[in-house]
Amino acid sequence: MSLSLVHSRALLGLEARPVCVEVHLANGLPSFTLVGLADTEVKEARERVRSAIANSGLDFPSNKRITVNLAPADLPKDSGRFDLPIALGILAASGQISAARLAGWEFAGELSLGGELRPVRGALAMSLALHRSSPGSGGPALPTRLVLPPGSAEEAALVPEAQVYRARHLLDVIAHFLPESQNVTEPPPDDGGWQRLTPTSAGRAPHYADLADVKGQIAAKRALEIAAAGGHSLLMMGPPGSGKSMLAQRFAGLLPPMSSLEALESAAVASLAGRFSLERWAQRPTCAPHHSASAVALVGGGSPPRPGEISLAHHGVLFLDELPEFPRAALEALREPLESGHIRISRAAMQSEFPARFQLIAAMNPCPCGFLGHPTKACRDTPDQIARYQGKLSGPLLDRIDLHVEVPALPPDDLLQGAAGEPSSAVRERVQTARALAHTRQGQPNQALAGQALDEHVLAETTALKFLNTAAARLGWSARSTHRALRVARTIADLAGAQGVSASHVAEAVQYRRVLRQTP
Repeated sequence: MSLSLVHSRALLGLEARPVCVEVHLANGLPSFTLVGLADTEVKEARERVRSAIANSGLDFPSNKRITVNLAPADLPKDSGRFDLPIALGILAASGQISAARLAGWEFAGELSLGGELRPVRGALAMSLALHRSSPGSGGPALPTRLVLPPGSAEEAALVPEAQVYRARHLLDVIAHFLPESQNVTEPPPDDGGWQRLTPTSAGRAPHYADLADVKGQIAAKRALEIAAAGGHSLLMMGPPGSGKSMLAQRFAGLLPPMSSLEALESAAVASLAGRFSLERWAQRPTCAPHHSASAVALVGGGSPPRPGEISLAHHGVLFLDELPEFPRAALEALREPLESGHIRISRAAMQSEFPARFQLIAAMNPCPCGFLGHPTKACRDTPDQIARYQGKLSGPLLDRIDLHVEVPALPPDDLLQGAAGEPSSAVRERVQTARALAHTRQGQPNQALAGQALDEHVLAETTALKFLNTAAARLGWSARSTHRALRVARTIADLAGAQGVSASHVAEAVQYRRVLRQTP
């Protein structure tokens, strides 16, 4: 009898839980049993591993009773990431590689039938978990060296101080863990098949569409600047072709550059969903799901739970075009994440929490035909149709959107002969200055101010508070709407470089809490 242990990781939400792959070879009727709450694709590893070992010229112990246990037994395992550790465990148990040398290493990778290693999703989350649990990070003395396939290894190497090795074939891994009797000297040098990757900030400088491409729409651009400076959500309403989508697609370029931590968190979520690309490293994501997306597609779900669009937009932008056309359940599911910045998905067997600190940019038409209030085209909808259309957006959801702005249709002369607008770089500089003021004063964006922090840092003048109180009473605002208008006024004051919030700042903030329901 022989037993070997190989370490790997299983993904549960954004967490990469340690998994010990135990392989036991015994005499008896030949069999290959895999246990440990494995999903279908993990159970299929039996055939992939058998073929990969045989086609690599190695000896598969087909005359033995093989038992593979993925511990802990109550942790769900999915994907083909366990192919490589299972293969190494079988080879170690049969004496073809040294089981002692596997200590201090973790492995993940899907095997082809010929033994080549294929990428797996969530490599960045695995590397982050290893880094946080390493002795240098104050964690226990756990293995810190990670072996991954091409494509996954480059992701994992983005984590600072990560010890990541890239292997292209099963034989590349075997060569570094041969028994002492076969390899008494140092392991073979790094080559094209096996290579240690240096931690790096891979990727080019982020590229965004320029706000200068949008002509006119001064009021909408001002609202975008305020939203970027304070981290506020924004709803744009206007007829078709007025530029709402163009404005939203350029919003990410107004935000400050991502910090290393923000880039890692955003990339980890994208890696978990299989969407990460090195070319988009440190580029703020803009997610624009179709209006037919379900609530699960937006907030996440499934078994095991996967991140939705709001988590994929973490530290970026979630653009919802044609907002009233989204299913009511999907829109109402956005309420809590807009407030908390995270989403907890609960299922009967498990709970997963995903980050969801995104900025919501939404767009809609004023009516079903889209031409309510258009200067040249008449609206053909009845008041009841308009009320039903705008009534698809609930009051509680609108309450959580800080800025409401109208985007009118442009006259042909302004569109064809108008000068180019202000570039994104100039607006971004003002946004960075305003965010720096807020961070120095309170350590967080203005949108996150609440409770005593709002009272302490808003620094509103008496006339400003009186003006806001009058506006809230006349317009019938809720307490949430009043506080959101105050946060927007604080951002407007920061953009102006003012120490306190004056009545003029509050007046501008009040105009962005408009009433949507109108009649022709």
